[in-house]
Amino acid sequence: MTERGTLGVAVIGTGKMGADHVRRIGEAISGARVSAVVDIDAERAKQVAARVDGCTAYTDPASAMTAADVDAVLIASSGPAHEAALLQALEHDLPVLCEKPLTPDAASALRVLEAERRLGRRRVQVGFMRRYDAEYMKLKSLLETGQLGRPLMLHNRHRNAASPPFFTSDMLISDSVAHETDVTRWLLGQEITAVTVLRPTPSVNAPDDLQDPQFVVFETDGGALSDVEIFVNCGFGYQVQAEVVCERGTARVGDGHAMVTNMAGRWGGTIAQDFVERFADAYDSEVQAWADATRRGEVTGPSVWDGYAAAAVCEAGVRSLNEGGRVPVELVERPALYG
Repeated sequence: MTERGTLGVAVIGTGKMGADHVRRIGEAISGARVSAVVDIDAERAKQVAARVDGCTAYTDPASAMTAADVDAVLIASSGPAHEAALLQALEHDLPVLCEKPLTPDAASALRVLEAERRLGRRRVQVGFMRRYDAEYMKLKSLLETGQLGRPLMLHNRHRNAASPPFFTSDMLISDSVAHETDVTRWLLGQEITAVTVLRPTPSVNAPDDLQDPQFVVFETDGGALSDVEIFVNCGFGYQVQAEVVCERGTARVGDGHAMVTNMAGRWGGTIAQDFVERFADAYDSEVQAWADATRRGEVTGPSVWDGYAAAAVCEAGVRSLNEGGRVPVELVERPALYG
């Protein structure tokens, strides 16, 4: 770090998410600067680097990690590239913020977990940004007071206006429901033990061969049920909601009614069009918390264990989607490193 303690960050991946993180570190948070960007597309990396003073463009993550002005790594590349970058960062003992998924499957996530366990301390925070959203944090705090009693059920809705052209039916689970997987585990403080995925008649708005929507049911080791409506071609916007049903009451977040207008004989509000807009503040808070903790020599937030557990649950979900029925979730014994 510099004499002023500014964290030099290498951002790996300069697509939509990576470029937004470059902007965020430069404009929205304090205590960090982007000192390197990495992308296999050399021209794109150069274009992003050119907008940041003192930033160097690389095509190889390992080269960026050995640069003198790199103190930490933010991984925002595609999921299949995460494992290699994570293992390299751990070899260099660098702190990491890794966008979800940690890795695309449980086996590769377990390899990362074992590498961090051998290191003997946490170095990786996984980017489950909903844990930093004001509404979700308020819901978590309420549940922890015990005022509502024991959680019995959690209802989740996750809707996108339209899916990207490369989206597959499996990705509704592995890329989208991955968030509800973490939300369920975090809010309830319970592990998911089984997954059942039901297949409604696909919407006429869904591309051919895309099973959209889907209805997912999680069972937990605490006896709660959590369901997820995932609908990625709803047509009207991006909408994420959660309602917990407890023994003595319920609580719901995500209605998006911060402002309601009345005009021309109608009342209503606006609906965000994508996750970057809906969770902008959560992303800012997440990256700021990571930078602050890293400068203190600490690692906080979602762990590699959380990333591994989410990968295992999603793997079971994809199997249920394709084979039908209830699929148990198999996890290794939780290492002491992760509490």
